[in-house]
Amino acid sequence: MIIAIDGPSGAGKGTVARRVARALGYRYIDTGAMYRAVAWLALERGVRLSDEASMASLAERATFLIEADKVAIDGHDVTRNIRTPRIDEAAAAVAGLAAVRAVLVARQRLCGRGGNVVMEGRDIGTTVFPHADVKFYLDASPDVRARRRASDPAHGGQGRDVAQVATALDARDAADRTRTASPLLKAKDAILIDTTDMTIDGAVSEVLSLVNAQATS
Repeated sequence: MIIAIDGPSGAGKGTVARRVARALGYRYIDTGAMYRAVAWLALERGVRLSDEASMASLAERATFLIEADKVAIDGHDVTRNIRTPRIDEAAAAVAGLAAVRAVLVARQRLCGRGGNVVMEGRDIGTTVFPHADVKFYLDASPDVRARRRASDPAHGGQGRDVAQVATALDARDAADRTRTASPLLKAKDAILIDTTDMTIDGAVSEVLSLVNAQATS
């Protein structure tokens, strides 16, 4: 089974996807980490993020290791390095490059073709696996998303200004929803889960219940 979980930043999709994969014994793949890793590598090597051809070449040549608790690119453990405001901004720019998306989408399809995978991102149910067995779209109010991200240690939180985080999320949302290549959209057949007033446990339970219902239908 292929389970697709999409949604904007701060909706809880990463935490939920990781825990759902663990509960099912499935592989967990964070596709956003791939864009972040490519952005990090480009900055390290001095490649201009606006140079689409060079960025696509960089992504095509790179070797990735994407695990639940570790992200590496070309042998560099970047698990913590890619969760910073600087990489947030750079990754948004990289995600808007159609040629880079084409390279990474192809890799993501290879990663998931064997099934038994929970893949999360922004275009899994619409582009990467439009025929996924179950699709979810997680969302939450802008205020809740900003507060979550501001307090998330994995993103340099615990003390970040909520208003600044909200502004950054607004900009990222606009970029994701208006880009030409694979914009952030809820797939027509995706199940919408509003996590605004939900705990992580509640969201995970809801997803698992719906997955089990699909598996036995």
